[in-house]
Amino acid sequence: MVMDWKERFFEILIYLILIVMSACFVFPLLYVLSMSLTPFSEVMKNGGFLIIPRHISFEAYALFLKDATIPRAFGVSLFVTIIGTLLNVLLTVLMAYPLSRKTLPGRSIFLFLILFTMMFNGGIIPTYLVVKASGLLNSVWSMIIPSAVGTFSLLITKTFFEGLPEEIMEAARIDGASESKVLIRVLLPMSVPVIATISTFYGVMHWNEFFSSILYITDANLYPLQVVLRSILTASMSAEINLENTVPSTTLQMAGVILTALPIVIVYPFIQKFFTKGMLIGAVKG
Repeated sequence: MVMDWKERFFEILIYLILIVMSACFVFPLLYVLSMSLTPFSEVMKNGGFLIIPRHISFEAYALFLKDATIPRAFGVSLFVTIIGTLLNVLLTVLMAYPLSRKTLPGRSIFLFLILFTMMFNGGIIPTYLVVKASGLLNSVWSMIIPSAVGTFSLLITKTFFEGLPEEIMEAARIDGASESKVLIRVLLPMSVPVIATISTFYGVMHWNEFFSSILYITDANLYPLQVVLRSILTASMSAEINLENTVPSTTLQMAGVILTALPIVIVYPFIQKFFTKGMLIGAVKG
């Protein structure tokens, strides 16, 4: 079937729009990566802005990695991300399953209270006082427990469970399975997409942890990676009065962005298909 000129024009227009949009997404990423690998002399020659460097330097990365606080901060972030995500997913699933059952007594009241927290919260000071009274100050658990369950992730998981065939669960109950066995042996194997989705949400949240750490932690040994990188960047920017500085603050900033985003970028392609499917299925019902 031969397309007429209107269809051809419309197709070309769509491709042009997609190319422009792709460039808008790729350009900032390319700029960040290029600036993080650019020697100081080349940055100065190009007025502090360039996309494709002629020479590559890993001085900014070396400056970060040789700092003794980086490995410790990386370990703290890794612990908070792994343990926090596991705890988040466990509690979210254990809450979402009963809430997805329409026979749960007081279900509407529980849902109202959960939705209420999406619009209103106690604020920074009351939350700080609760964390302090719980004995979590200066502990890695202060970055995990206060955000143990995310309302949005809970609603996605609940909606996903509601969309699963009820007949399968009824068959398991007829065979003598308890509710815990129905959840573990029947629902969870079918819930990989939504679990991957909420794990991504929680994992990214914990890996980018910054505000809670500076609010609840004063011990520098417990600072996560984001706080330590910020301290290094702040020190480098204040020291850049010296014109002989070999690593400009802009290059350090971009190297810090790459170092913090790299783990998420590496992991995301492996869970992308589950993430997309979980978001679509979780949004079918309200």
